[in-house]
Amino acid sequence: MTNREYIKEMFALQQKLNDETNGIDWENGYTKNNRIINWKRCIYMESAELIDSFNWKHWKDLDKAIDWENATVELVDIWHFIMSLVLEDYKTNHRGDLDQLVSDVLDVHGFEQFSKEASDRENAEFMEIINEVESLIHETTKMQVDVFDRLLKEYFALALKCGVNLHVLYKFYVAKNILNKFRQDHGYKEGTYKKVWGQKEDNEVMIELLESGSLGANLLYAQLEKIYQKA
Repeated sequence: MTNREYIKEMFALQQKLNDETNGIDWENGYTKNNRIINWKRCIYMESAELIDSFNWKHWKDLDKAIDWENATVELVDIWHFIMSLVLEDYKTNHRGDLDQLVSDVLDVHGFEQFSKEASDRENAEFMEIINEVESLIHETTKMQVDVFDRLLKEYFALALKCGVNLHVLYKFYVAKNILNKFRQDHGYKEGTYKKVWGQKEDNEVMIELLESGSLGANLLYAQLEKIYQKA
């Protein structure tokens, strides 16, 4: 797949997920249940969860290792909401179709590097990463977000420092997209979904399935179903 195909497929999948979860015309700021949508809040709340992947507390667990698996999952969650913000912006402000959106993403400063090899995260300065996460949070608390020159640029740079490049992001995004659909199909919105399966959260189960081999979307969904029924 080309870089364009990776980006286009992820945005198309996010559009489909949002349509199914929130209802058609969610871009106008409300779900089909008349709940207000605030993608900026989603981004900075998930960013705060990303910080918890790092041993930032000066009073507790001083030798605790960085949870890189959780950091990857949180970066993917942030990406869901960044894409949703971009999709909303393009529709409400008539900026162009999906192909135009993808072209604009590919032109973002830093994307070319993002499509190559990620940094060696084992040598990462975690306080530097936390500062960059906080910069992302600051950007999304503004009234107007500079999506391309700030938000996407900062996200790509941050992800690379956490060992996540375009190819890693695509792999985990598609898997998380399937998990999100699975959650919705099994009562997530109604509050009946079980997020902890035995002793593990569903995100952990998903990662283990990814590491066990290359699974297509249908097989991954089927495997989740099988494990969930036993939980």
